[in-house]
Amino acid sequence: MNVPSSTATAREAEEARSERPPLSAALDIAEYASGTAGEAWALLARVLFLHGKPRFPAIAQELGLHPGQAIVVRLLAEPRPMGELAEAMHCDNSNITGIVDRLEERGLVERRAAEHDRRVKLIALTPAGERLREQLNLRMADPPEPLKRLSAKDQRTLRDILRRAVAEPEGGAAERQDASD
Repeated sequence: MNVPSSTATAREAEEARSERPPLSAALDIAEYASGTAGEAWALLARVLFLHGKPRFPAIAQELGLHPGQAIVVRLLAEPRPMGELAEAMHCDNSNITGIVDRLEERGLVERRAAEHDRRVKLIALTPAGERLREQLNLRMADPPEPLKRLSAKDQRTLRDILRRAVAEPEGGAAERQDASD
């Protein structure tokens, strides 16, 4: 009986893996996008989420944080109750408790009683947490390579288009509704 060696099996597994598209390809929404705006969004999503190692988790890891911890650190521009953090992260309070516990163990956050109601605990960054938040935000503000490779003119054009995309229309919500019809 011919039993494959573990080296041959590992090599075959690696060859099979190299023939498949990368796992991140499953996250690409281009095939689902319709219209020009959909295509533009799919391309932006590729730059933001799929190009290379996803930026936010990679930056969080480089700074010694789990992505959920990094989000909490970024949200704490000022002390906040845990309930607000849970709401912002669309999760249960118990999830935030675990994240805060780990950040507190590392000396990055502290629990404080709220001045208006001592039963309410606010989560606040410590000086070490504030320094880490600054590092995290500086790293997140650094554009990804695909944007850096664009010419200065293309960068300005893209910036100007995106400014218009996120600007509140003069007429507010009613004008946005008219534009989508």
